[in-house]
Amino acid sequence: MVDGSTCGGSRSRRGELTTVSGLSESEPLPGFHHAAVFYRGLEDLVEQVVPFVAEGLAHDQPVLVAELPDRTQALTAALGEDAGRVEFLDMVEVGRNPARIIPAWLDFVAAHPGQDVRGVGEPAWAGRTAAELEECQLHEALLNVAFDDVVGDFQLLCPYDAGALPEDVLAGAMRTHPYVGPVDRAVEYGGHRHATARFEGPLGAVPTDAIEIPFVEEDLPGLRSVVRRLGEGARLREDVVDDLVLAVHELATNSVRHGGGAGVLHAWQDSRAVVLEVSDAGVIEDPLVGRVRADAWSESGRGLWMANRLCDLVQVRSSDNGTRVRLHSWL
Repeated sequence: MVDGSTCGGSRSRRGELTTVSGLSESEPLPGFHHAAVFYRGLEDLVEQVVPFVAEGLAHDQPVLVAELPDRTQALTAALGEDAGRVEFLDMVEVGRNPARIIPAWLDFVAAHPGQDVRGVGEPAWAGRTAAELEECQLHEALLNVAFDDVVGDFQLLCPYDAGALPEDVLAGAMRTHPYVGPVDRAVEYGGHRHATARFEGPLGAVPTDAIEIPFVEEDLPGLRSVVRRLGEGARLREDVVDDLVLAVHELATNSVRHGGGAGVLHAWQDSRAVVLEVSDAGVIEDPLVGRVRADAWSESGRGLWMANRLCDLVQVRSSDNGTRVRLHSWL
């Protein structure tokens, strides 16, 4: 399933030796400054984040905060009148599928060309499923790939609730952020190599009782019918079923066109979601495919971009062993 183009050479790592204000005594250099901050409780979150936001406002920098509603309420109260100068997004909506978060940051940076900007984004929170938290970690790793070549200065602060999140998620945050605070780093920053390794890594095994349907081009109409029956059988809303059918069709078409002419659909249901996985022998070389907006007339990235917009959670892994795209629609 080749749904994009090669990254094209190595990316620079501007900012990897600098820091976000408040996490080091060194002065940041221009570039992307990606930091994780660990907090315990709303009061601690406010103490960690408000000075970072206020400093940006003092320098007339555009600031975007993507947070959960209760965090947004606490930060708004602490900022007072200055809250009106900050753009807020509901991370529960924007980040429901973590693959949608990078496009939001790309839009924010593009809306302020030539300006230094700041952002706050909390993609991982207690209550997320294991699959969602796994995708949050991939998202954080890919942020470095997406923005390390950014022109100007983009400072992004990612809060992590150290009192509620599993230890492996906190360790993952250290692996995906060049800067962490206010705790001692227990795990080294992994850089682009870590992002690539996660993208090329495995997904969890397909359940042994999952439906398995090999397909070629002639099978695509029947495949759509199968997906519709599965969605209706799980009592998904009609619009959700329509979205799922379209997403699978786009991915299966990619398999036929770019993945060797054939693929396999696996389908199953767990306690939370209807899960559909399309796999084939193709290789995706750009881990940002589906996270960078695809032109309507372009074949490159269109299928995965649509899938990320249509489904509650999308997991993509690709290596020399082939490509797997797993779609989740919540029950």
